[in-house]
Amino acid sequence: MSIFGKLFGGGKNEKAPTAGEAIQKLRDTEEMLIKKQDFLEKKIQQEITIAKQNGTKNKRVALQALKRKKRYDKQLQQIDGTLSTIEMQREALESANTNTNVLQTMSEAAKALKSAHQHMNVDEVHDMMDDIAEQQDVAREISEAISNPVAFGQDVDEDDLLAELEELEQEDLDEKLLTTGEPVGELPEVPTSSIARPERRKKEEEDDDMAELAAWAS
Repeated sequence: MSIFGKLFGGGKNEKAPTAGEAIQKLRDTEEMLIKKQDFLEKKIQQEITIAKQNGTKNKRVALQALKRKKRYDKQLQQIDGTLSTIEMQREALESANTNTNVLQTMSEAAKALKSAHQHMNVDEVHDMMDDIAEQQDVAREISEAISNPVAFGQDVDEDDLLAELEELEQEDLDEKLLTTGEPVGELPEVPTSSIARPERRKKEEEDDDMAELAAWAS
């Protein structure tokens, strides 16, 4: 059985894990390999230190340390390659999982849309819109008919109404002048001159003539 078969329990009759489960297992494996990397890097540093310390004192110990370092280097390279493979597989699986969720959502939306349109007919919708437009025209005509005062004195002459309005305005102005205007002073005396009283002057002239006639007769 391959390493991936062991990782995912790859028996022929076993149920395949979901995308989420597989992604989580890949992440767990990545964490385990990263810890293994850290361990190997520390071991490599230790073997390098041993080789340096025994390079001149004990060559056999130094050579054994370098051999172990070589094995650790090889294991580290293998882990690096495995991590790259797992990372690419995880990213592909995450992308596939995202696409699956998107497609599932779109499929459900399409079904809902189809269900919503199940009892609708395009021709019926057009007929309904025509009926709505027709009723709107009827409502507009009714509103115009109601707002047109045909039975409320359309035969009245507008000039007569304007003349009546001017009279009312004049009466209102006169009333304001009488109630709020300045008090009117005493009326001027009627002139007593001959120009103002022609009848009185004529009578005085006649009296003078009679007096002169009486004096001549005497």
